[in-house]
Amino acid sequence: MKHLIALLLLAAPAWAQVAQDPPNVPHFKPAFEGQTRAPEAISGALETEILAEGMEHPWGIAPLPGGDYLLSDREGTLHVLATQGGLSAPIMGMPKIAVRAQGGLLDVAISPGFATDRLVYWSYAKPVGAGRTSLAVGQGELSADRAELRNVRDVFVQPNPSLSPLHYGSRLVFAPDGALFVTTGERFTDRDLAQDPKSTYGKVLRIKEGQTTIWSMGHRNIQGAALDATGQLWTVEHGPQGGDELNVIKRGANYGWPVISYGENYNGTRVGKGITQAEGMEQPIYYWDPVIAPGGMLFYDGPMFAKGDVYIASLNPGGLVRLRLKEGRVATEERLFPGYRIRDVEQAPDGALIVLVDGTGEVWRVTPK
Repeated sequence: MKHLIALLLLAAPAWAQVAQDPPNVPHFKPAFEGQTRAPEAISGALETEILAEGMEHPWGIAPLPGGDYLLSDREGTLHVLATQGGLSAPIMGMPKIAVRAQGGLLDVAISPGFATDRLVYWSYAKPVGAGRTSLAVGQGELSADRAELRNVRDVFVQPNPSLSPLHYGSRLVFAPDGALFVTTGERFTDRDLAQDPKSTYGKVLRIKEGQTTIWSMGHRNIQGAALDATGQLWTVEHGPQGGDELNVIKRGANYGWPVISYGENYNGTRVGKGITQAEGMEQPIYYWDPVIAPGGMLFYDGPMFAKGDVYIASLNPGGLVRLRLKEGRVATEERLFPGYRIRDVEQAPDGALIVLVDGTGEVWRVTPK
């Protein structure tokens, strides 16, 4: 099934800001020019094809060798999506998952050596008794017929399980050296733990050879992470009311939450002392106020669109955010598919974009018109 998305058929010069509502915290000023509200860039018309539909809350995509995909549904099921469309029955063998509020089955990734070890990894809300849950990362071997996971085990279970069903973070990204980066949230009610160097709440973790290292701290709820062409890890995280952030992740760095933020609490009160900068804390490369409520992200390197552009899923106000970078900063921004609640984006082998739409349960293939 195909339909056209009507966009302007020109490559317009960047001169006006992207259309958006006024900021929630207008008295906050960026730390440097271009840190927010970049000029708008307009691309061309796009064509979308619906590859699958019927999922409840599609969350993560993992490309498989040969062009098919693994798709996770927050309701607790893992599926195979065929290249030409069509969704498999749920893959058997998944562990018990706590499906409540923002919890459930979250991201999915495959081992860099999948062709020989057939290992699949997933992040999920693990029930840990008395209404508490922990973020966990599971591992299992996908059977040859792709119907079952075997030898399932956890490679990480977050200590100090929480009563909160919110802010799990949960993106999984394999580094070039085979290490697994895991993003975590601060579980909303435990925000101060993002500044605790011994807690895994509000952190980027690195798992390699069974060892878990806290790579960075001071995060609120990272739901997007990707490597650029150099292998550098970038993340995009949810702020509160305003203050979603795009960050370059440096080992040992502190990204400030909840000491500094470009947003405010949902009741309109200030976060902490209401400051945006502090010594020893990193500034975001870019921030949004009002928010885009980010999901997954992608550095594009295919033949259909401009190489190096960043695509970020947006849940609210919805759509796909395209950023063009120049010398490590955001030069332009574009909003595609406004109003669609998009959770994740991935690149197909031929260069098309594969998009998960949370609001409709659809999977799209997006190409230039």
